Amino acid sequence: MNVLVVGGSGFIGTHLSGELTERGHEVTVVSREPEAEDLPEGVDTVRGDVTAYDSIEGAFEGQDAVVFLVALSPLFKPKGGDDQHFAIHTEGTRNVVAAAEEHGVDRILQMSALGADPEGSTAYIRSKGEAEEIVNESDLDAVVFRPSVVFGEGGEFVSFTKKLKGMFAPGLPIYPLPGGGKTRFQPIWVGDLVPMLADAIEAEDHTGETYEIGGPEVLTLKEITNMVYESEGKSVSIVPIPMGLAGVGLKLGGKLPGFPMGGDQFRSLKFDNTTTDNDVSAFGVEPAEMQTLGEHLTAGR
Repeated sequence: MNVLVVGGSGFIGTHLSGELTERGHEVTVVSREPEAEDLPEGVDTVRGDVTAYDSIEGAFEGQDAVVFLVALSPLFKPKGGDDQHFAIHTEGTRNVVAAAEEHGVDRILQMSALGADPEGSTAYIRSKGEAEEIVNESDLDAVVFRPSVVFGEGGEFVSFTKKLKGMFAPGLPIYPLPGGGKTRFQPIWVGDLVPMLADAIEAEDHTGETYEIGGPEVLTLKEITNMVYESEGKSVSIVPIPMGLAGVGLKLGGKLPGFPMGGDQFRSLKFDNTTTDNDVSAFGVEPAEMQTLGEHLTAGR
């Protein structure tokens, strides 16, 4: 199968490209700045920007399936502001679907997000919801993945906890967390997620499905923070910041050049990032078999 991985030079895309290549598929990665030496051997590259249709359209010729992985992080404020979520997630998806339909591509796998909803409370969630609508209303055989946060080598989630401390208490032996770090996550290891993505591309019985995917355990931001520091032989004293006060701080900070978070990121901390029913069983996976965040953090110690 010829598979086009749009956004394939990123964290998940690099792992997925390797998985697909090992399974015998011909993989082409589309990225704004593809670096062949950073990708698995045998992967072809095409330079393109999903916000510019003409720059990507030609790459779809002769492809059997497309994977859309291009995404801005929900954890940090986009450099171009919240409108960037819609430019990339919504309009980027629209361009990819149009190019796929133009060139007769059969299948699309869309990487969405838990809670994706056109009426959602953050720009990230609304743009992901709009993107899902575009994919599901297309002529393509579509499958949608809604994962919780993904961790692994090259991922940003673990480093995010440290950046939070740098914003709220740089150089201090305390760690202020919004709401005391009660927001819940269901972290999933990239090595567990990627084979499921590959299976969904290969097997037609996943067509039309939307899968909520999470790891084997639900952890609060406070628990995750403690685990990250303990894995390095350190400890932190977590101090709760009332959500209202944290919201004011992040909204004001978000107006400062270079400040990495803003009001949208504060709103994302007000709701959990967990599955309703973890759909990993659709791929023959048992949660107990999956790698935990703790196991990942202590691997090799």
